[in-house]
Amino acid sequence: MNPVQSHVSDLLVIGGGLAGERVAVEAARAGYAVTIVSQTPPRRSHSAAAQGGMQASLGNSAMGRGDHPDLHFADTVRGSDWGCDQPVARLFAEHAPEAVREMAHWGVPWTRVEDPGDRQGLIAGRNFGGTQKWRACYTADGTGHAMLYTLAGRIQKLGIPVHDRMEALSLIHDGHRCFGAVCRCLRTGDIIPYTASATVVAAGGCGMLYKTTTNGVASLGTGMALALETGVVPLGNMEAVQFHPTALAPSGILITEGARGDGGVLRDRHLHRFMPDYEPEAKDLAFRDVTARAMALHMKRGNGVESADGPHLWLDLRHLGKDHVETHLKEITAICRNFAGIDPLQDLIPVRPAQHYQMGGIRTDIRGAAHGMEGLFALGEAACWDLHGFNRLGGNSLAETVVAGMLMGRHLVEYLKHCHAPFTCPIAHDAVNRQKGRIALLTGGTLKENVFDLRSQMAAVLSEKVGIFRNADDLRDAITVLNDLHERSEQVGTAPGSPRVSPEISAALQLPGMIKLALCIAWGALLRTESRGSHFREDYPHRNDRDWLKRTLAFWPVGGNAPLLRHEPVAVTELPPEGRTDNKRTCAPNRRRPRGTGCSDN
Repeated sequence: MNPVQSHVSDLLVIGGGLAGERVAVEAARAGYAVTIVSQTPPRRSHSAAAQGGMQASLGNSAMGRGDHPDLHFADTVRGSDWGCDQPVARLFAEHAPEAVREMAHWGVPWTRVEDPGDRQGLIAGRNFGGTQKWRACYTADGTGHAMLYTLAGRIQKLGIPVHDRMEALSLIHDGHRCFGAVCRCLRTGDIIPYTASATVVAAGGCGMLYKTTTNGVASLGTGMALALETGVVPLGNMEAVQFHPTALAPSGILITEGARGDGGVLRDRHLHRFMPDYEPEAKDLAFRDVTARAMALHMKRGNGVESADGPHLWLDLRHLGKDHVETHLKEITAICRNFAGIDPLQDLIPVRPAQHYQMGGIRTDIRGAAHGMEGLFALGEAACWDLHGFNRLGGNSLAETVVAGMLMGRHLVEYLKHCHAPFTCPIAHDAVNRQKGRIALLTGGTLKENVFDLRSQMAAVLSEKVGIFRNADDLRDAITVLNDLHERSEQVGTAPGSPRVSPEISAALQLPGMIKLALCIAWGALLRTESRGSHFREDYPHRNDRDWLKRTLAFWPVGGNAPLLRHEPVAVTELPPEGRTDNKRTCAPNRRRPRGTGCSDN
């Protein structure tokens, strides 16, 4: 192996978004050599698209006074519809205030409390669905952008090398331990091995599996597919797919939940505010899965606004006033004007639900270590440690990136102190040669299937059959189509003479893994004969805690044609299952902890 064409480090991070950068900062501060590889330049990672806020129980705002990690924990568990691991939710809620203050110290320009008094100038919180207190810390409606640019500055300050436009093709492993990853340079087409004592997958979600998504074009499920391809690392709860209620129609661009938290309301074709008809208490800020189902059902009943691209509903911000909209929702204002040609100060915003977030991912323990393979870790949307269960609270994803990055980074520092990773060059040689062989086959001019046709069919069947409402017949139909697409994906080829950096080659390399992820989603949804959170079965409309208070694990055997599914129990340690209709009702865990006063520092 040519040493110039390989890279060696203590820690390899796959993904340059918030989660990947935060774990890299922690390891680099401890003196370890860290390398980040990313498909896009880090400042263009999908983390930048997060708008509304980061949940942390500071208790600074008037409507957040008395907030406490106990309440954040309870909201997270209830939001998950009791599908999360409660020890993870407890750890997360306890450390979120520390993480948000650290981000302030590093330079995030959090919106501050403006009212005169002893709390003026402290980090403010806004209202999000499913929370008992206003705790979503925010920077207008560009929170992810501000956090990502701040962390990118820390990466530069620490001198952490970032190899962008580099796509990971496979993990380097021997079936027991991970030694890094094989990557392909999107500038030159070169195949490059990156070896490391520990490898972190933080490559984001898989929204592009669906036809309409709020995700960016790089959300292809790459990290999840890498782990699944090992044959020994499971994915957890892949059927748990969140649909955000308010995506701009027809483009699918996100309209933050913060718009409704600030007072925006949903209206139908008659301009009737319909959410109180479905959720009299929570109204427009019900849990995301509840709101998305109500909107979809309202449109099915003929109350949607007809358009050339299908029915939609309206989001009304007009009553909030110019000062508020152009200050606290300025990114939404720009999106509406630039992508829909409307002015939210005067016009209604066309919205409808769209795929938004994958609660499932690479199954890890509470420290972020992947099940089934030593030396492999995962965090962020690519992982399932399992904070979100079957419905993620708005603002918990941004918080998770930096909280999990901080905590898992600390664990990795200890792991690397005692890590002895026996490595031999033939393992990397074999991994590189396998990927070179795949590319040679794709570009040989003998294969027939078109990658974009197959990908379009995959997205269509997922959206139509494995969406907000699910049933056995649709799910079986989806599996039949996806099985056919999986078989046909083995015959995908590129146009003869395609350049080494052709986007078609990248798409062809990614497609088999994407279809496998789609099959894991569909099979998990078929076998889970209950409704829980975002997973709603029309033929099993009730939650079944007796039989289904457990997590789905999906393995894909090497050379296999279908996933193997198993189940494991969910850890219920503090808050036993109960109803979740009224998302503002006080709900605290049985294990009472000493309650402090509302936080009064930054």
